[in-house]
Amino acid sequence: MSYHHNYHYNPHHHYQHKRPIKGGTEDDDILEVMPIGSGKEVGRSCVLLKYKGKTIMFDCGVHPAYSGINSLPFFDTIVNDIPEIDLLLVSHFHLDHSAAVPYFVEKTEFKGEIYMTHATKDIFKILLSDYVKVSNISTEELPFNEQDLNKSLQKINKIGYKQKLEHNGIKFSCYNAGHVLGAAMFLIEIAGVKILYTGDFSRQEDRHLMGAETPPVKVDLLIIESTYGVQVHEPRLEREKRFTGSIHDIVLRKGGRCLIPVFALGRAQELLLILDEYWIQHPELQNIPIYYASALAKKCMKVYAIYINVMNERIKEQFNISNPFDFKFIKSINGIENFVDNGPCVFMASPGMLQSGLSRQLFERWCSDKRNGVVIPGYTVEGTLAKHIMSEPKEITRSDGINVPLSLSVTYVSFSAHSDFIQTSEFIQEILPPHIILVHGEATEMDRLKHSLNNKFRNISVLTPKNSQNVQLEFKTEKYAKILGMVASEAPKDQDVISGILVTKDFTHHIMSAKDLHNFTNLKTSQIKQKQTIPFAQKYQILYNTMEQIYYNLKESEDDKQNPTITIFQDIIITYNSGVSIGVEWLSNPVNDMVVDSIIALIIQIESNPLSLKIRSPMMDDIKEIKSQSSTPMVSEDTTIKEEQEENSEDIVSIKINNRKSKKLTEKFNLIGEVKLLLEQQFGTMTPDQDDPTILHFNLDESSASIHLEKLTVESQDAQLKQRFEDAIKRIKLSVHPIGE
Repeated sequence: MSYHHNYHYNPHHHYQHKRPIKGGTEDDDILEVMPIGSGKEVGRSCVLLKYKGKTIMFDCGVHPAYSGINSLPFFDTIVNDIPEIDLLLVSHFHLDHSAAVPYFVEKTEFKGEIYMTHATKDIFKILLSDYVKVSNISTEELPFNEQDLNKSLQKINKIGYKQKLEHNGIKFSCYNAGHVLGAAMFLIEIAGVKILYTGDFSRQEDRHLMGAETPPVKVDLLIIESTYGVQVHEPRLEREKRFTGSIHDIVLRKGGRCLIPVFALGRAQELLLILDEYWIQHPELQNIPIYYASALAKKCMKVYAIYINVMNERIKEQFNISNPFDFKFIKSINGIENFVDNGPCVFMASPGMLQSGLSRQLFERWCSDKRNGVVIPGYTVEGTLAKHIMSEPKEITRSDGINVPLSLSVTYVSFSAHSDFIQTSEFIQEILPPHIILVHGEATEMDRLKHSLNNKFRNISVLTPKNSQNVQLEFKTEKYAKILGMVASEAPKDQDVISGILVTKDFTHHIMSAKDLHNFTNLKTSQIKQKQTIPFAQKYQILYNTMEQIYYNLKESEDDKQNPTITIFQDIIITYNSGVSIGVEWLSNPVNDMVVDSIIALIIQIESNPLSLKIRSPMMDDIKEIKSQSSTPMVSEDTTIKEEQEENSEDIVSIKINNRKSKKLTEKFNLIGEVKLLLEQQFGTMTPDQDDPTILHFNLDESSASIHLEKLTVESQDAQLKQRFEDAIKRIKLSVHPIGE
């Protein structure tokens, strides 16, 4: 291969070769993003990204407001893409980001790799096992079972914070996202373009988790959550005071029961730390029990103890004295059947949206007593009971279909570890990406956030795709190639031709000599030797004389008198086998293959008619055309053209011209015919010029050449192609009569 470009000198023999970008947009310059969950909604987070032939899926969760198949992302819209997905990257263990993984891995054509952080995988295993059991008890139709879960777990890889990995040309790493234990932002790089997917994140440090970190790189595209839109969270100390104050009022002043619906893991651990500390500080509350009904959480507390090292300094210091998650006033309870409901208490139960399970049972039991209260500590999704009661309806419909009055107090205190407007704006200000795609937010909040970001960041494009809406962004990356080894032994100059093998792997390009392949790659060179046998009953001398006339630098060996050999261009060996056949053996490459084609054509031609000059019948048309255009009579009345049909060769003619006056002209036409024939044997079919059939046109890829058969000259812009034709004509001249002056 040859490359004609400008190079920049590097004294270390690694020269940068810059390939100019073609005009217009190439197909692989388009980056596509499609949410098939979390597009203008909260729930079933799942975002598909495609670029440069690579496909990544971020998160794979279920929607908390739906059940069964209806809760899954819209996988039907990407059926053809699923087998091509290289990576599935799961940001954290919450069900709306992870619970569809077993279905996707075991029930579809997905064949890629799956990655989670260490803590996420450990908790995911416990959380999903409980999800399957609870769902089976409630006869909910799950799209997967425990066997599917166990199989999928075997396929999940672990990744550490800031660990850099590469898969199929995709570079990726993850950073702490705050939010919950093990939550991660994923940074991926494809062909130099960097994309950051935040998942759910919080930049505010709480009682046990560090805030999200900012990746120290320039990001080209940011895919970010928009859960809280333009809302601003209440300061941490104020919301803790309001939270504990509301509970204090319900259980002590009113003497009621306080229900706190929570997800089993995540914010629940933060709230338990706050409550245990508050009870320690208030002896008047210490005879009022705090129940945490989650065997699941109890199992996961062991995981929390393992990953103290990724929590904040406050927890690490406490852990040096005692386990901060070994609570003094929190009582674990396995289920409602073990609960004695005989007075004021605080009860933390899941799920957090009051859709089913223990939290729903307790809510329906207590909702009609005004002494009781429910404190909702996190984000609620449209379509769930938790969201509905925040509008303070006069009654609610129980699971059995009966309407009952809603008399208990409803208090909302946001402990949701999601980014608010201030955190989101500061995060964007630090990385200033040219493009932002908002996901994981209700349509109204998302649109408000988009409007505010557009006003704040004038040079940033902000997009808000719906589910199954494909967003396309153009990224024209500059393409470079480094020349290595022998090819780089000298600094190339402007307009130098660099010849070598172009080796491409994962968007990096190198040009090197074939001899250097083993030094710089895992590739090895090999040679293909071809052999062909052609029947041949003629004498050896006829064969040799013909080859000698056309090809130069022949080497003849007669070590075996019966089977002499002829070597052409060192790599082509012709063996004469006692008047029976001819064997042709050669090292295969484009040049040798072309020469061998011409040799075989000549051997077949000699075998069919060894005595006469041969011109293929199509050439007669060219000769007749030249006759008609010539002002000099070609033949007189006594001139005869005799066509003799040879045995087994109907298209071979022999021209006999007896007129002395036209002898030179006839020789000229014979020469033109032979040159055309021999050139086509070596280079393939050529096209005669429409105005002058003695001019042949040849095209090879983007190169072309014109061959003047009378003058035996070549015109071509491609210097290499021109030289090849001129060398061939020199060899042909040795085998034909020269044109007279």
